[in-house]
Amino acid sequence: MRRSRLAVIIPLSVVALLVGLWLILRSVGGMFGAPEPETIAQASVQSMREQARLSVFAARYVAVVTSTQERLGGIVSAQKTMIMPGDVRYELNLANLTDENIRWDEGTRTLNVTLPPIEISQPQIDLNAIQEYSGGGLLMRLTDAERALDEANRRQGLASLVEQARQPMPMRLARESAKRAVARSFALPLRAAGIEANVAVRFADEPAGGEREYMDYSRRIEDVLADPKDAQRQKQR
Repeated sequence: MRRSRLAVIIPLSVVALLVGLWLILRSVGGMFGAPEPETIAQASVQSMREQARLSVFAARYVAVVTSTQERLGGIVSAQKTMIMPGDVRYELNLANLTDENIRWDEGTRTLNVTLPPIEISQPQIDLNAIQEYSGGGLLMRLTDAERALDEANRRQGLASLVEQARQPMPMRLARESAKRAVARSFALPLRAAGIEANVAVRFADEPAGGEREYMDYSRRIEDVLADPKDAQRQKQR
């Protein structure tokens, strides 16, 4: 018998990957003018590869499993239930991101990014939070039944945690978090270089036109006040 329940899923706040690149491009753009979008995209890909793995989401699950041992044709039996919490990380292997995954569409001014699949880490078991309940003490005292029950429960518990982690809802949340993080990582240097563009991120099994990070190109207050017509409208208000 095996039962499981989903614990609270907690999304991670993803730290921007390309702050250093953003600062470099901002300085270079100010001195020599904005580079081409393709050049920025290639530099972004290289910088992201150096990050190796990006954790985009994390969740805690709880496995509730029960194993039974019977001896002497079922006359004597022992049963043990284990409640085992575990944390799972959802990651992108950025080393698998290649130049082939990046396409610049000049017509729509969109940088299209195709991501490698989400990978799930081995569940990290919270040993201090494990709870166990048993019955059939005599059999466990006289035989190795308890050891066998513990091993069976650990195997079932790990399998249950992985099964829960691969359910559609947490996988969808992890994929959405990954797309937002990568879109912003590409959008940051584009924005710093003053390039008006969109970033569309998708996984290979999704149709084109994925998560988009739109650039904010509202005018600065200094530019507005420098325009005589705008300045006049400001005075009339």
